[in-house]
Amino acid sequence: MTDEPIDADTGEDVPLRSQAPADVTERIEAILLVVDEPQSLVALAAAVGSPVPAVRQAVERLVDDYDGKAGGPRRGFELREVGGGWRLYVREEHDDLVSEFVNAQAPTRLSQAALETLAVIAYKQPVTRSQVASIRAVNVDSVVRTLVARGLITELYTDPETGAINYGTTDALLVNLGINSIDELPHISPLLDDGAEGFESEALR
Repeated sequence: MTDEPIDADTGEDVPLRSQAPADVTERIEAILLVVDEPQSLVALAAAVGSPVPAVRQAVERLVDDYDGKAGGPRRGFELREVGGGWRLYVREEHDDLVSEFVNAQAPTRLSQAALETLAVIAYKQPVTRSQVASIRAVNVDSVVRTLVARGLITELYTDPETGAINYGTTDALLVNLGINSIDELPHISPLLDDGAEGFESEALR
C-alpha cells in the first residue's frame, strides 16, 4: 500500500513533490488562499502531492502560526475546520470591519433615474439642477444628492446672478467608465435632440 495520494478522478497515484515540512506547508497555504469551500485533508493531499499525515501536520502548523502560537503575531484570519474540511476565515471580531469594507467597495447599482440624470450632467456640464429637471421633465433633487454622495458628480461653482449651483462630473466617474476624459464619451443619439434643444431655452428659476 502506497503513501502517495490518489487522484480522485483517475484513481492513479499522484507523483510526490518535496516532502520537506516547510515546502508542504507553503503548498497547503497557497491552495487555501484560493479555495471557496472547505477542503478535506485528502483533497489537500491530492492537490499538493503529499501524503495525508504530512498534510495534517502542515495544517496544524498553519493553525498555530495564524493563532500566534509559533512565536509570531496573531493574524486577522484563522484556519478553521468546518464540515470536515479546512478553509481560511476572517476572525469573528473583524467581521463587521470586513463587511463595511466590502460593501464600500461594491456599492449598490444606480437606479435608472440616477443613470439618466448622470448622463445629462456628463454631457451638459456645467449644469444646474433646474436645467437637468427641464431636460428630464422630473424633479431631480434627490437623485443629484445621491450622485454627489457617490462621488460621481460635484459642485463646480455657484452662479453669482441666480445663486444656482452648477454641477459637473468627477474623476471617479472617468475611472468607473474606463476613460481618460469626458471628451471620450460617445456622441449623443439623435433621439435626444429634442431634449438638447429644450436645454438651450431659459433655465428654470
